[in-house]
Amino acid sequence: MQYSIQQIAEALGAEYRGDGNLVVARAAEPADAGPTDLAMAMSPKYAEALNGGSAKAAVLWEGADWQAMGLQAAIFVVRPRMAMAGITAMLDRGQGVEPGIHPSAVIDPSAEIGESASVGPLTVIGARARIGSGAVVGPHCVIGVDAVLGENVVLREMVSIGARVQIGDRFIAQPGARIGADGFSFVTPEVSNVENVRKTMGDKGDAQAQSWQRIHSLGAVEIGDDVEVGANCTVDNGTIRNTRIGNGTKLDNLVHIGHNTRVGQDCLICGQAGVSGSVEIGNNVVLGGQTGVVDNIFIGDGVIAGGGTKILSNVPAGRVIMGYPAVKMETHTDIYKTQRRLPRLARDVEALKKAVFKQPPSD
Repeated sequence: MQYSIQQIAEALGAEYRGDGNLVVARAAEPADAGPTDLAMAMSPKYAEALNGGSAKAAVLWEGADWQAMGLQAAIFVVRPRMAMAGITAMLDRGQGVEPGIHPSAVIDPSAEIGESASVGPLTVIGARARIGSGAVVGPHCVIGVDAVLGENVVLREMVSIGARVQIGDRFIAQPGARIGADGFSFVTPEVSNVENVRKTMGDKGDAQAQSWQRIHSLGAVEIGDDVEVGANCTVDNGTIRNTRIGNGTKLDNLVHIGHNTRVGQDCLICGQAGVSGSVEIGNNVVLGGQTGVVDNIFIGDGVIAGGGTKILSNVPAGRVIMGYPAVKMETHTDIYKTQRRLPRLARDVEALKKAVFKQPPSD
């Protein structure tokens, strides 16, 4: 897959200078770029490494002196990361998948496979499942009964989609994602020590040890359009209602979404974040890596949680939070600064105590 500098610039809506007919085959970092590579040198600190490679063309910042860098062509971008989205989309060579159904796939006769779809080796597709046109179902995938997948869905290898799961168009699941497992929901015949602790915040009471009884998941999972989930993500079925993920939301690797939870549109949930059951998450929410969310709370639109945040109570819309337990980010910063001063404060207090005790007794 090769493109000329002019083609790439036009696709990005960007300006270019030099030889627009120069063809590039891949993107590369400046020091590693060869004659047929497009060097990603979008700021002066990256451009310094161009001398270590042999690139003829580069993506540069506005106003850069491309000729002084010894280039034959250059593309100028205003917003580098946005340009990266367009460039990587054009130059992505994909997984080499061709349309068609592999002979080793096991597909129930009642399942419906859309036109130009691809079904990989050893995949299993259950009864009455429906897969949209242009979909790619990788090797060793499992799609349960009555599941519905939209158009141009991409399931990488070893993805499992449970029974009755409904997924929109252009969904992408990275290897090992599990959508539609049963929720983690159990109960004891009598009030348990865990329930007592939740009520009292510490006292277990006199509850006796008991065996846990399973609460079955009667709901499924609903996922909107343009959603992506990372490798080894897990999204659990709802208990009665469906678990939902809104249009445009992106989940990083190792994210867990608990049963009954509803995630809004265009959210970004980063690696190793865990969301408990029955949480309501608004639109455009960002949860940093390793964020934890307790069950049965809401997080308002536009909330941003820094990495490692533990959210134990409701969060109003628009708030930026951090810490354990989560507080406003500026409050957390003040607390952190104060904690760092504690050793010095303790030394000062000790010195004051010694000074006071050395004073002669008053008459």
